[in-house]
Amino acid sequence: MSVLYLTNSAFQAIRAHGERTYPYECCGALLGIRRGPNWKVAESVQAGNIRTDSAHNRYQISPLELVKIERAARERGLEIAGFYHSHPDHPAQWSKTDFEEAHWIGCSYVITSVQKGKATQTNSFSLIGSSEETKSFEVEAIEVVDQ
Repeated sequence: MSVLYLTNSAFQAIRAHGERTYPYECCGALLGIRRGPNWKVAESVQAGNIRTDSAHNRYQISPLELVKIERAARERGLEIAGFYHSHPDHPAQWSKTDFEEAHWIGCSYVITSVQKGKATQTNSFSLIGSSEETKSFEVEAIEVVDQ
């Protein structure tokens, strides 16, 4: 099982973002460095949820915003390690839609359950496989670290 190392500040920022946007889904990117099969995430970057049809249970990051996030990460020697979003009043478990819309193989997908406005459980899933046809989510441990 792989491990996602999240700085405490990134972990807390993800959860706070979910609480602020409740009852809508929040979303953002995770920036970090790969360490073997694991990611060490230095920071989370909030993104706007451009889904207007069902923002309470879907999210989408603008391609233009994603390019800007990726460019800024590269300038600082980091990579996009994955993405995060919240599940308002639903478990911190990936959905069929989350899986269908996950395309960054090798990256982590963090989901925080926000129950009645309060962040509860936060889980991570690594997208593994070699193609869209063979991809799958694998449960990934989260370890919160100081730096």
